[in-house]
Amino acid sequence: MAALNGAVENGQPDKKVPQLPRPLRSLEVKYTKIFINNEWHESTSGKKFPTYNPSTLEKICDIEEGDKPDVDNAVEAAKAAFQRGSPWRQMDAPSRGRLLHKLADLLERDRVTLATLETMDTGKPFLQAYFIDLEGCIKTLRYYAGWADKIQGRTIPVDENFVCFTRHEPMGVCGAITPWNFPLLMLVWKMAPALCCGNTLVIKPAEQTPLTSLYIGSLIKEVGFPPGVVNIVPGYGPTAGAAISTHDNIDKIAFTGSTKVGKLIKEAASKSNLKRVTLELGGKNPCIVCADADLDLAVECAHQGVFFNQGQCCTAASRVFVEEQIYPEFVKRSVEFAKKRLVGDPFDARTEQGPQIDQEQFDKILELIESGKKEGAKLECGGLAIEDRGLFIKPTVFSEVTDNMRIAKEEIFGPVQPIMKFKSIEEVIRRANSTEYGLTAAVFTKNLDRALTLASALQSGTVWINCYNALYAQAPFGGFKMSGNGRELGEYALAEYTEVKTVTIKLSQKSP
Repeated sequence: MAALNGAVENGQPDKKVPQLPRPLRSLEVKYTKIFINNEWHESTSGKKFPTYNPSTLEKICDIEEGDKPDVDNAVEAAKAAFQRGSPWRQMDAPSRGRLLHKLADLLERDRVTLATLETMDTGKPFLQAYFIDLEGCIKTLRYYAGWADKIQGRTIPVDENFVCFTRHEPMGVCGAITPWNFPLLMLVWKMAPALCCGNTLVIKPAEQTPLTSLYIGSLIKEVGFPPGVVNIVPGYGPTAGAAISTHDNIDKIAFTGSTKVGKLIKEAASKSNLKRVTLELGGKNPCIVCADADLDLAVECAHQGVFFNQGQCCTAASRVFVEEQIYPEFVKRSVEFAKKRLVGDPFDARTEQGPQIDQEQFDKILELIESGKKEGAKLECGGLAIEDRGLFIKPTVFSEVTDNMRIAKEEIFGPVQPIMKFKSIEEVIRRANSTEYGLTAAVFTKNLDRALTLASALQSGTVWINCYNALYAQAPFGGFKMSGNGRELGEYALAEYTEVKTVTIKLSQKSP
């Protein structure tokens, strides 16, 4: 992750401010239709749906609303593009890699445009979109471009009269259903390994944030991917998303979103063709601060860990456990950080926090804040909406939080930091693991033995030590328990997009 204005780079606070790009405030949205076979189409039903700017609550534009017939058309195109003898299947692996590199080049070229669109549609600060989201997309594309010609099987020693080897082959048509909090980045996390392995794609972006995904369609065509390799169908989850989940000609689904919807997708997949499913779902992530930690580092990383992206992040540090000896000082410093956090226009370079994504999410966060007050947590700061600015919520810190409170149990997905107290390592391990989720965790301590003990004991797909949100294209990401199945990123993601075939050959003559 890149850094800006005190954000976190590779898990560490970074005060360096780079040369700042400027957003395109008068940007015209060009791509609003369904993208199939490298062409733009109106929806079969003729329906459209609006997408809004959460900063101003103004409608940006209308988007063609895809439904089951449009998904069927997209799947047909993707299936045809995957057929043996098609231009995509005849393309050698190095050429696939070159296409991914070219796509990364175009993201570099159009970086300001894409970051502007992302800010318009999500409300996230423009500099965050530019330096973090777009940087992550570019690095992920280049990482998997390098893997394209390195996916290989093994020879297996069996009987002396046989030769046995494995092939790693693409799965076929892959469905990708992406979330609204990181629309472009989560799309690339799925698209890059799928294309690297030789699959074709049908993508449904979140209905709240379709703009950057549709723009990617124009770049796919410009790069020169064959028609049908990438298809993008904007629409709603219960219609377009459900059509992808239940489609018999889709071989695999990758989904990022809520645990509730993830369950529905897995159930739907099991009732169709037993398609493979990878799910990256919710989290209620523990951030454990031991008494010997570097307090300055721990406070700042915990702050960025929970308030990053308006708190709308599956990795959010939404349960901060602090050893009792340093608890009062940690709370004091955390409140100071929260009060200084700048909330406002996401196109302003000074802004650190923009609005929540929509009214539903805004209301949910405020309702959970009220539950914290009623259940006895101490409101240290924030706790209210900013009345004159639409969907903006003040950075909120609660102390004296106990495990039975809703703010300690439920995924808030907003700018709320619950801080809890612990006495012993055994206690905090038990409490940290007492959740249905298991996505990420963090530990702050100078004691290596304690750090590794906690890393081993915590039931999480990722554990950060003395850092937070240190994500790399090379390192796998995914959850335990109700936080999902499978892994994205790294070499591990390749297994999610390939089938392993065993080939055994009997020799005509016995070996001498």
